[in-house]
Amino acid sequence: MSDALVIVDAGGANLGSLRAAFARLGIDAPVTTDARRIASARRVLLPGVGAAATVMSRLRALRLEETLRSLEQPVLGICVGMQVLYEASDEGDVPGLGVLPGRVRALVPAPGTRVPHMGWNRVARCGTSPLLDEDGHAYFVHGYAAQVDECTVAACEHGGRFAAATRRGNFHGLQFHPERSGDYGARILARFAEFA
Repeated sequence: MSDALVIVDAGGANLGSLRAAFARLGIDAPVTTDARRIASARRVLLPGVGAAATVMSRLRALRLEETLRSLEQPVLGICVGMQVLYEASDEGDVPGLGVLPGRVRALVPAPGTRVPHMGWNRVARCGTSPLLDEDGHAYFVHGYAAQVDECTVAACEHGGRFAAATRRGNFHGLQFHPERSGDYGARILARFAEFA
C-alpha cells in the first residue's frame, strides 16, 4: 500500500518541523530516502535547507535524481527543495533536477534590505495554483532565488522581485517555509495534502 504523502530526506534541518506541521493537520508524513516508496507515494514533498550543492550531492549519493525527475504525482519543493527543481543554481554552480526552466541566482543587496533574506514578507499571487488561493505573509530564509518567469505563481519583493511560488505541471515550489508561516502556511500544506 502506498503512502498518502512522504517527505524526501534531502538532509535538511527542517524535517522535524515539517512532520510536526503535518501532524497538526492530522496527517502522517514519513521521512524516507527509499526510491520505491517515493515513486509510489501519492504526494511527495522535497524540503531543503542550506545550499543547493549540498542537497544535490545528497540526492545523487542516494540515487534519487531520476526518481524525482520522473514523478507524475504532485511534488512540492520547499526553500532549497524548490531551488533544486530548476536547471541550475549559482550557489556552488551546480546543476539541478531540471524540471523547471532557468537558473537560481544570488539575491542582490539593495538599500534597506539585507542578504540573506530572513523573516516575514508578503507573497503576492501572479498566476494560478491549487495551493494558493490568496495573498499572504510567509517566513523566508534564503540568499538565492529564481527569477519571476512563466512558471511563477506568486512573487515577493526583497531588493528586487523574485519567485516566491512556482508551478510546472505536477511540480510545485515554495521559496518560503510554510511550516513556519502560521495559518497561511498551514493552509497551503493542507491543500497539498488534499489534492491529487
